[in-house]
Amino acid sequence: MILGIDVGGTHTDAVLIESGRIRKTAKVTTSPDRIVDSLSGIAQDLLKGESLEKIQRIVLSTTLSTNAIVQNKVDPVGLLVISGPGLSPSHFEIGGNTRFLSGYVNHRGIETAPIDPAEVTRFHEEFLRKGLKHVGIVGKFSTRNPNQELQVEKSIHNGLDHVSLGHRMSGHLNFPRRVATTYLNEAVWERYSSFVRQVISFFQGLGLSVPVYILKADGGTFEIQHSVEFPVYTILSGPAASIMGILSMTPDNKNDAIALDIGGTTTDIAVFADGVPLLEAFGVTMENHKTLIRGLRSKPVGIGGDSMVYVKDGQILIGPERKGPAAAFDGPCPTPTDAMIFLGLTDIGNRSKAEKAVQSIAEIMGITVQEAAEIIFENTCEKIALHVHSVIEEINNQPVYTIHELLEGKKISPKILYIIGGPAKPMSTRLGQLLGCPVCVPSYYEVANAIGTALARTTAELTILADTEQGTMTIGEEGIQEKLPSRFTREDAIETGRRMLRERALRLGARAEDLEIEVIEDQEFNMVRDFYMTGKNIRVKLQVKPGLIAGFKTGELS
Repeated sequence: MILGIDVGGTHTDAVLIESGRIRKTAKVTTSPDRIVDSLSGIAQDLLKGESLEKIQRIVLSTTLSTNAIVQNKVDPVGLLVISGPGLSPSHFEIGGNTRFLSGYVNHRGIETAPIDPAEVTRFHEEFLRKGLKHVGIVGKFSTRNPNQELQVEKSIHNGLDHVSLGHRMSGHLNFPRRVATTYLNEAVWERYSSFVRQVISFFQGLGLSVPVYILKADGGTFEIQHSVEFPVYTILSGPAASIMGILSMTPDNKNDAIALDIGGTTTDIAVFADGVPLLEAFGVTMENHKTLIRGLRSKPVGIGGDSMVYVKDGQILIGPERKGPAAAFDGPCPTPTDAMIFLGLTDIGNRSKAEKAVQSIAEIMGITVQEAAEIIFENTCEKIALHVHSVIEEINNQPVYTIHELLEGKKISPKILYIIGGPAKPMSTRLGQLLGCPVCVPSYYEVANAIGTALARTTAELTILADTEQGTMTIGEEGIQEKLPSRFTREDAIETGRRMLRERALRLGARAEDLEIEVIEDQEFNMVRDFYMTGKNIRVKLQVKPGLIAGFKTGELS
């Protein structure tokens, strides 16, 4: 059996899957300040009466890192940045405690200026005086040679709780994104590591010793113990969970598609190209911080089933604020859910309380309750549809990247609309009309995120940079730089990458049967000096492709 739990901003959903079928589902209200309580409560409820020895795998997705960043509940971070020549250091300042070190590694990984140990000591002592316990170290070309970052880390480890290194965050270049990624990773580390300790303790207390995984932004997982070093990878795991849920429960459709996850607070909009989810290939953006974290492309908009409905300047407005649950569930104000209950589109909650809430809007507007409910419902659907059109227009003005490849010249033209989340059924018909698409509301649409979480395979990526003139090979994500054998070729780089990526993925918790490795970048450049070729610069990037674990195929879950 597999236990999947999605801790969302409004609700925590859980599912128990056995032999390719949904055995049990559960849904509770999330306690934002006590996420572990929400998780443990629903797990205990779902596992009650079950044979725990049958549990083979536990997978979680959580909004903890995302919410910490959005709500600015992060720890102060000291940043030591080795920026070298180029842009002014002011471009890289984040958080008020950024300090710049002498030293430089150039674009080929050659050290052209050494680190000043006295400078490192001075900044280290300053951080300790300020009570800073978290530090990030970032060099401009550390993915080509991590030695300066490692040297600085060795000098400052005393007195600190944790240090994040820029070269470990991603094999991609882009220095500003690397600085932001390293900063965010360290800023949420304390809160996230405490969460992981509590989760592990809880499941051990139940007598479960099976692997526990956490979902990442790219729709893949890694073992929760390993996730402690990279909490920034777990940002936006909620939208990733919904996309993976849709993949697991809908037919293997090769058409362009829209995917909506309508929650209580927000609606997440995702798009599929030729049946494949789109990817933020260069990295997701969190609170204006552009990162190097690869993530499934999804846009949250501030409208959901529990969005506050109010009147301003003679207009009925909806969201983006959520004051609590719908009035039908004893919430403080009218919501779209109350309108849908009154209109008979759903039979949940207390209808009389829903009617009373909608009536308060009707009286202000001088219209009937029926008219008010219809306006609220229509405006909610129209607002979501408007955002969908905006998302498609934005995508069609940019290169289209899927989780597998760049689609040259691709223009998205959706042929089907997938909807999940609590309000999916009552809103599906109208949204389909507004967007001009046939609609698919999958089975178990209310807990689709938990299903997608449960079935996601472990993903990983690796970047090989080989300079045959220097005779060096660097693997940034692993912090490795080693000598090349003679006559090293692009084919050798790919073979080495496959071997090392397999080892990395297994170390992160992947099962051998889930390893679908593919080359996603493959470049080779001649190095020329005085009109003679002196070597080659080889760059290869590989990934374990996101998807469902072995034994599950798209659309087969029931």
